[in-house]
Amino acid sequence: MSAVAALTAVALPALPQASASASSAARAIVFRVPVRDASDPQKLLAGGFDVLERRQGNDLFVLGDAAAGARLHQLGFTWTVDRTLPGGRTSAQDVHAADVNDTYYGGYHTVNAHYTHLDQTAAQHPGLATVVTYGQSWRKQNGQPNGYDLKAICITKLTQGDCRLDPNPAKPRFFLMSQIHAREITTGEVSWRWIDYLTGNYGTDPTVTALMDSTEMWVVPIANPDGVDIVQQGGDNPNLQRKNADDTNGTSCGWNGQTGIDLNRNTNSHWGASGTSDQPCDETYPGPDANSETENSALENLFRNLYPAVRGTGDTTPAPVDTRGVMITMHSDASMVLFPWGFDHTVHTGNDAALRAMAARLGSITGYQYGQPGEILYDAAGTTDDWTYDKLGLASFTIEVGDSDGRGCDGFLPPYSCQDSYFWPKLQPALLYAAQHAAAPYRTASDG
Repeated sequence: MSAVAALTAVALPALPQASASASSAARAIVFRVPVRDASDPQKLLAGGFDVLERRQGNDLFVLGDAAAGARLHQLGFTWTVDRTLPGGRTSAQDVHAADVNDTYYGGYHTVNAHYTHLDQTAAQHPGLATVVTYGQSWRKQNGQPNGYDLKAICITKLTQGDCRLDPNPAKPRFFLMSQIHAREITTGEVSWRWIDYLTGNYGTDPTVTALMDSTEMWVVPIANPDGVDIVQQGGDNPNLQRKNADDTNGTSCGWNGQTGIDLNRNTNSHWGASGTSDQPCDETYPGPDANSETENSALENLFRNLYPAVRGTGDTTPAPVDTRGVMITMHSDASMVLFPWGFDHTVHTGNDAALRAMAARLGSITGYQYGQPGEILYDAAGTTDDWTYDKLGLASFTIEVGDSDGRGCDGFLPPYSCQDSYFWPKLQPALLYAAQHAAAPYRTASDG
């Protein structure tokens, strides 16, 4: 009997049975894998495993099918089954209506719902918000169906000169982005609520009013719309697409159909180094070249138009202490606050003390761990926050949105009820704190 057949015969009968609504979709298995050696995380990543952005003690989590479990055993890893998820490709649904109420999986908003929300926000609050189209997704740029524009919203008490694509604005800027990894669906919902929180409380909440009077808040709620379209096509059984839809490097990728490029490995900050794979079907495939993907190049152009490049070259060269601006990119679901450098945790930035202090404060607010990625999760090169710090000197963080309290809200697909009952109350004060420190993050990060 083959290893895969043996795994199927022995291990899988103990797994929960798929519900009737998910019976047509393949079941994805989350394997809990104990780490025995410090090199194990990189060994898993180099082996092409879908290592989730999650860690508990010495255990990592790998998403895959029965064959992935067999390969883990072949490499000497032990594992237990943590859970199963709906994870196969399902038939397309009509999820392209321009309706703010267009949802899937119990309430999660589709790409078009997010974009309609941006437009409605700007129309309802013309003195507070403006929408910016900063590029096109891979599908749209290549004339394929179901492609999208790339959109951001700028929120502030608008005065002359605000929200322009000018790297030297009058006001400091706080930047929040979500769903660069498409299947991390909680993150887009946090951005939705952040937009409503700012615009809905201006003039009545003195804290929000003061922030809006003094700071520009930029939000990209969906950084990878093609990927999110693949996710939402699954409806009540969302497809677990992580990458974008660029299939020029391969169109047949096995059990979960994961073609595409990992946009959070595609930047030209230490591109192709740790935490990446050169195999196009692997989840951490960084693309054929740095910045090969239109979603990333457009996003980087937006960053360059919003922030001056103030840091010199060299991994330990600091950004000036008076640098303005804070950027947070949200992922899920490790329950962590991360900061550069991600490519190598043994190398510290020239602003390490300030970044570490601000991350500690954000961790205290959320109840999350904090540190460089390789200190508490695993090294990963070519990420968004490494790039914005590397090329611009911008104080940059990743918040891994997760359930640190055992509330039943963990994983990529938490019940939609978790958004208002759990995630938003946890994230709102953290985002507020970060935005309030956009004027001088390297000077004020340690103020508690």
